[in-house]
Amino acid sequence: MEYTEFLESKKIGFESFGIEVDESELNPMLFDWQKIIVKWALKKGRAALFEDCGLGKTPQQLEWANQICQKTQGNVLILAPLAVSKQTKEEGNKFGIKVHICKDQSEVKSGINITNYEKLHNFEPSTFTGIVLDESGILKNFAGKYKNEILEAFQHTKYKLACTATPAPNDYIELGNHAEFLGVCSRSEMLSMFFINDASHTGDWRLKGHVKENIFWQWMSSWCVMLSKPSDLGFEDGGFTLPEI
Repeated sequence: MEYTEFLESKKIGFESFGIEVDESELNPMLFDWQKIIVKWALKKGRAALFEDCGLGKTPQQLEWANQICQKTQGNVLILAPLAVSKQTKEEGNKFGIKVHICKDQSEVKSGINITNYEKLHNFEPSTFTGIVLDESGILKNFAGKYKNEILEAFQHTKYKLACTATPAPNDYIELGNHAEFLGVCSRSEMLSMFFINDASHTGDWRLKGHVKENIFWQWMSSWCVMLSKPSDLGFEDGGFTLPEI
């Protein structure tokens, strides 16, 4: 083994074990940059989309779920905040993707199903091939009821997607909880690997002295996308440039 190969083998990252698709197979109504993200998330198998509001996370998560259903012949469950289910179903109609709103396991149909977080206890997680968390910021509270219930329920689900607006980059607990949900590593493992508890500010975490900041974010980029505008990926921003507040 060459020395450069040895160094490559020591890189910390999250391996891909998802499904390969060609961009031509993806919904033609998606923007090109959205197709790239969906293709990447499908290849990873488990991924997080941290995108600012207005960038179309809903159609991206729907196409991700649609492809998982088609390729695996399994069912996908989307968990969303209260009252978002109907909006997601309507968005699905625009993109030609069927979404079933359900209250419990007896109402689950073949394909994509959606319910709100409060009804999770009415479902059997093991029957779903994939899980999508809409507004996955619900994982933020490390001791929260729903966070613990979600982590336990979908621990063995093969395909996972978490979608939320870009989290605060210094909210390491939220990032760690997402990593744990996706099966990258536990929150405590992430903290011990990259951080130390700041003794001068109890509860605050800072990168270890020997860990360069770019190494942490390279690790993050192995399982998540952080996007504030299409030009972050080299595309034209177009109508995604919002006016000043």
